[in-house]
Amino acid sequence: MEQAIRKYLDDLDGELPCNLFDTVISEIEQPMLKTVLRHCDNNQSKTASCLGINRGTLRKKLKQYHIEH
Repeated sequence: MEQAIRKYLDDLDGELPCNLFDTVISEIEQPMLKTVLRHCDNNQSKTASCLGINRGTLRKKLKQYHIEH
């Protein structure tokens, strides 16, 4: 991840990034949610527990990323 972020910043060629935190988090969070949800057989309670978040937060994130469950 560190290498990918460094490359992204280098590719900006001196320009300052906008919303870098949100961009990086969304790039990581969405595939993580999909993968863990699949691993837990689409069981939201198990998925939330595995991720260390509550089920309400998981549901909000699934909606945010338009992830069907």
